[in-house]
Amino acid sequence: MPTLRSSLFALVVSLALGAANLSAVEPPAFRPLFNGKDLTGWVDVNTSPTTWRVRDGILICTGKPIGVMRTERQYENFILHIEWMHLEAGGNSGVFVWSEGTIPPGKDLPKGCEVQMLELEWPLLNRDADGKPRHPGYVSGELFGANGLVTTPDNPRGTRSMSYEYRCRGKGEWNTYDVVCVDGVIKLAINGKFVNGISHASVKKGYLCLESEGAEIHFRNLQILELPPGRATPAETAPEVSRK
Repeated sequence: MPTLRSSLFALVVSLALGAANLSAVEPPAFRPLFNGKDLTGWVDVNTSPTTWRVRDGILICTGKPIGVMRTERQYENFILHIEWMHLEAGGNSGVFVWSEGTIPPGKDLPKGCEVQMLELEWPLLNRDADGKPRHPGYVSGELFGANGLVTTPDNPRGTRSMSYEYRCRGKGEWNTYDVVCVDGVIKLAINGKFVNGISHASVKKGYLCLESEGAEIHFRNLQILELPPGRATPAETAPEVSRK
């Protein structure tokens, strides 16, 4: 029975390259963004030398300080596969796509589109001012523009898009995200099913950033399948920064 990733691969190849040309064109393929040994390919933006480490093929983030590390280069159209697991109740993290590689003044996190990764107890441990739990949509893999990036949510919760179905697992359990990003549109599959999306992103090309936000989180099996370039204009592309 075909897996989600193999089905995605076949669909994207047939649409982007044309079935008639497959024999003459090498199809795109997934490649690792994390080699399981060290942080090759990643650049610290505003965390610390002790925030990120590798152990037994797992990328471990302590969550402290709040900030991000980014890929060495930018990506426009792609499929991102990433697996993550919180170790603490109420843990907070995420991955930014189409993001800037620097941090705006007075902020801890970059401009970009965040794909939220919250542990299931977060709404209970971070209550509203009146003492009520926060909206459960927070823990559904929400998508939203941060620090100036604007999107149109598929399933609005304010300016955010929350999933149509809650599929994330709690602390100590691995979650799988497949994030399809094409021409300002993002579709998110959580643990094997597409349940969220945004469109009309004001930025369509930029860096990928992993987020450190207060709690230990583990990552593994980070892979990317790059797709042909699309309609990103210079105004819709994040500024380039040094790869060092």
